[in-house]
Parts: sequence; C-alpha cells; structure tokens
Amino acid sequence: MSVIKVENLAKAYGEQVLFTDASFLINPGERVGLVGRNGHGKTTLLRLLAGEEEPDAGSITFPKNYRVGYLKQHLSFTQSTLLAEACHGLPAAQEGQTWQVEKILLGLGFTKDDFQRPPAEFSGGFQVRLNLAKVLAAEPNLLLLDEPSNYLDIASIRWLIRFLQSWKNELILVTHDRNLMDQVITHTLGIYRQKLRKLEGKTDKFYAQLAKEEEIYEKTRINEEKKRKEIEVFINRFRYKATLSSRVQSRIKMLAKRERLEKLAKPEELDFSFPEAPMPGKLIMEVKGLSFAYQPAGPFLIDGLSFTVGKNDRIGIIGKNGKGKSTLLRLLAGELKPVRGAITCHPALQTGYFGQTNVERLDPEKTILEELLATTPACTPEMARKVSGAFLFSGDLALKKIRVLSGGERSRVLMGKLLLAPSNLLLLDEPTNHLDMEACDSLLEALDAYNGALILVTHNEMFLHALADKLIVFDRNQVLFFNGNYQRFLEEVGWEADQDLEATQNGRAIAAGTTNSRKALRQERAEIINRRSMVLNPLAAKMEQLEKAITQLEEELGQNNQELITASAAGNGERIAALAKRNAEINAEVDALYDELAGVTEEYERAAAAFAAELENLNAV
Repeated sequence: MSVIKVENLAKAYGEQVLFTDASFLINPGERVGLVGRNGHGKTTLLRLLAGEEEPDAGSITFPKNYRVGYLKQHLSFTQSTLLAEACHGLPAAQEGQTWQVEKILLGLGFTKDDFQRPPAEFSGGFQVRLNLAKVLAAEPNLLLLDEPSNYLDIASIRWLIRFLQSWKNELILVTHDRNLMDQVITHTLGIYRQKLRKLEGKTDKFYAQLAKEEEIYEKTRINEEKKRKEIEVFINRFRYKATLSSRVQSRIKMLAKRERLEKLAKPEELDFSFPEAPMPGKLIMEVKGLSFAYQPAGPFLIDGLSFTVGKNDRIGIIGKNGKGKSTLLRLLAGELKPVRGAITCHPALQTGYFGQTNVERLDPEKTILEELLATTPACTPEMARKVSGAFLFSGDLALKKIRVLSGGERSRVLMGKLLLAPSNLLLLDEPTNHLDMEACDSLLEALDAYNGALILVTHNEMFLHALADKLIVFDRNQVLFFNGNYQRFLEEVGWEADQDLEATQNGRAIAAGTTNSRKALRQERAEIINRRSMVLNPLAAKMEQLEKAITQLEEELGQNNQELITASAAGNGERIAALAKRNAEINAEVDALYDELAGVTEEYERAAAAFAAELENLNAV
C-alpha cells in the first residue's frame, strides 16, 4: 500500500499552467528526486505536499498521523541559542537528546563554539543551514528538501549525501546538483510538458526514457501524417466518381476518427559557447607568495600561495565556506590588492569574471537588453538580442526589468554578459547557483568546449571531476596548490572532515573501543598526512618550477625561429649563426629539464602511492 497518493492534481497561476491531471504514488522508503526546469512547478509541488498551498483540482492523500518536514528558505527563530533552536525541531519523544542535533550541526559546518551563539549572529547562509538542521533533526515521515545544498560547502554537501543515503523514511529532493541527487535517490519524478512522470532509477535513466518515448512519438506522428495525406489524396481524387462514392465516404469517416498527433514543441534549452580571445603565450598568469587579510593585523585568509596558470589549465578552487575562495578569485580578477606577493599577467590576458557580488551590480531598473548593451561599447542591439535568446530571454522576455527577475534569471543575465567580450581566462565563482539541472548541464558542456584557461570556485563535485586538472584547496586551516585532478586529490590527500569520520569509524571498530586507541589512531593518521605534505608539497613545487622553465625556453625557441626567418631573408649570416647556436643550447637545456621532470614526477608518484598504502593499511586496522 502506498504512503502518499496524488491524483489528478492541477495548478496554474493565471495563464501559466504548471501541471494538469498529475497523478503519482510515493511508497514506503522511497527517496525521490524531483526534476524539471526552473519555473515549471517543482517548488509549488513541494508547497502543495506541505499543505502551504491548495491545488486547483485533484487531491493529495496521506496516512493518518503522517508528519511532513519542509525545508523553507524563510527564516524565523525563537530560541536564544543555536543549539536550542536546532533542538526545537526534535520530536516530543526525543526531547533532551541533544547529541543527535549536535551531530547534524557539526556535519553542516557549525562548530561546538557556535552552539551557544544566538541564531541572529550568523550569516544568512548559516541561518539557512540552521533551518536545514531543524528539519533533519525532526525526523518527519516525509522530508521535503528544496535546494538543500544552497549555501553549503563541499564538505557539508558530502556529509549531507551520507546522511540522506541512510534516511529510512520518505524523501523528495529538489537540487540543481545532479551528483548529489543521483547518489541519494531511488526514483526520479519529473515535471515535463505540464505532466508528472515517476520512474525507478537515477536522473540519466529518467531522461533517456523520456527521449526514447518522444522519439517513438515523433516517428508515429510522421507515419500518421503520411497515412492521413494518402487518404486525403484519395478523397480529393475520387470525390465526384459515383462508382467510388462508398469508398470515398468510408475514408472520410476513417479520417474523422483518426486522432491527429500534434508536433511536440522543442523544450527551450540554453545553447551557448564562450567566445575566445587568442593567447600567444603558454603561461598566462603567475601568482607568487600571495598573502591577503581584510584587516591590517590579520588574520590572513591566504598566506604565501604560489602557482602558475597555463593557457589551457582548468583549476578548481575548493574548500569550506568563509575560508577565502571568493577572496582569491577577486584577487585574481584585480578587485582586491594583495598584502604581500604579486600576480603577474601576460600582456594579452583577457579575463571574463563571474563573481557572487556581480549579480548585485546589475542595474535593477534596466531591462535585460539594456544591461547586455551596457557590457561593452562594441555590443550592438543584434548581438544583445542573440545573447538574450541563447539564455532563454527571447522576444518580449528580453524587455523584462532586472528587478523582477529571479535569482536564476539574474545569474543567466550575468553569464550572458560574459558572451559579449572574448576572453582567454574565465574566473567563475559558483556559477551553478540558482541554475536548474538542465542549465548546469549546458554550462558544463560550454566550459568543456572552451579553449582557454578556467579558474572555478564550485562545490559541485560533478563539475570538479569533469573539468579540473589542478586544484587550490582550502582545508586544514591552510591553502595549498595540488597539481592533480579531483579524484587524485580524494585518493592521495582527501578532506579533513572525511578523514575525521573514518577515524571515528575505525575507533568504533576497535574491540575495546578505548579513548586511548582512538587517539592513537587519529594521531598516527595525522602523522602520516603531515609527512605526506612535507614530502609531496616540495616535489609538486619542483614539478611546477621545471614546467615553468621548460615553457619559458620553448617560448624563447619560438621567438628565435621567427628571428631566423627574418635573418635568412636579410642574408645576415652572423645573426643566423648566433641564433642556431642558441637554439642548440636551448634544445639541450630542454632535454635535460624534461629528464629531470620525469625523475621528479616518478618520485612524486612513488611517494604518493606509498603514503596511500600507509593510509589504506591504517584504515584496515
């Protein structure tokens, strides 16, 4: 027997119809991912299930004494401390069991020192986290989560995934993060063409099934149209032949009975690519000894960070919120000045910057077209129309004022501004916030095809796995440059929060379960990680140094070859001889550097594997 029964549900706002005649069941223990484009009714459906809105038609049936928990973005607190407010959501039978709530708060990024602070002292993002903690602690029969990863950092998202994977009751989840959704759900429920469709499995299976059904529908429609035309030709040809009048009448009746299949309108999709500016150099940016603090006396958010950016590098900036990720991007964009250190850029560098605060700089009284036209003097009305159309603001929609747009629509406008000026370096600060899942997919495709450098702040692990080949990591109260992709980072370094969890689990597995044993295990792990950093970080820095030296020599070689062409045309034998001699020296130096780089790389990989084996053996204890 189903737990929740939705029958013939309909909801519209004026002329905007969200869904009609929608029916589905939610069975015991199902964790359902709700998908659909922004504005198609996902949040409305959650509000209907939560009883905060009434349907225009249809019914929603719950079992007796069934409790629904709904994550709201609306903030309202009544208790004097964070812990008391979070405990306010506990079921009556669990009053006083604060340890469960403390575990949830810690998982969502709060510290023990935060527990006695008033809720009003926290930022808006952390207040939303507090709302999430209250809903999770309440353990409702049905948990409704609308974009729970908004304002969560990557460590908290990884914790939330583990928490939801172990959720025993029913769950309906809305999120733009496909990785989060697919790791949690058992079924997918989609709002598509004003209908609701539920299938077992992850989102890729759901969309593949939709595509297959629409392909079959279109083939059927084409065949039906072909048959209809054949009947119409017969009727028109023999309509006035008395000997065939019975056959003609038969076909007229047949035609009247045949249902005409309408051609499906193609769903609107983001379709764009980032324009690229030429970059003659291989090294486009060098960051050396970068340090920054907002106050003269500190504390330093970034201290002594050094790295280089190649013309095709894809660098992910990752870590907990409030540690300096956005600050680093603003430094690279030139919005902030470092306290110490330097950022050196190639003369041909052209940057496209999408920042969290940039959305606030959109003029609320301008239309979308006017905002796009203001991006650059080179932008024409035709260009602005083309870009607005690519971001789903075609026709009169482009005349909407910025002030009436949703957060997702403003993000699309800001992204559109990046398409009006070619770049060879994109700086993007959490660009997936406020986008729906389909828009995130389009953005990922566009970034993958971009032939330039990318520096990306994101908590979306799907983007990290797909794009990043190097990382800047804010973790363990420090910032470090990691010369490798995200999977390699997880295997060789890992997140401190994950390792604390593993250490706790290992401690529980020890038969005696003594405090001393757990401490020893954590201490041994910390020692291994510390030794690993001391060994691998210098090797990574050496690899970076060698790569930079090779790049500089290869650029000199390219310049010399151009000069050789000029000298040959001029018949300058002395210059030709000097350049040929220098090129021979360069080639010898480059060969030696490549040999040295191969040796350092081999040493790095051998040491990394050894440390990984040590940690694996420790985990097996």
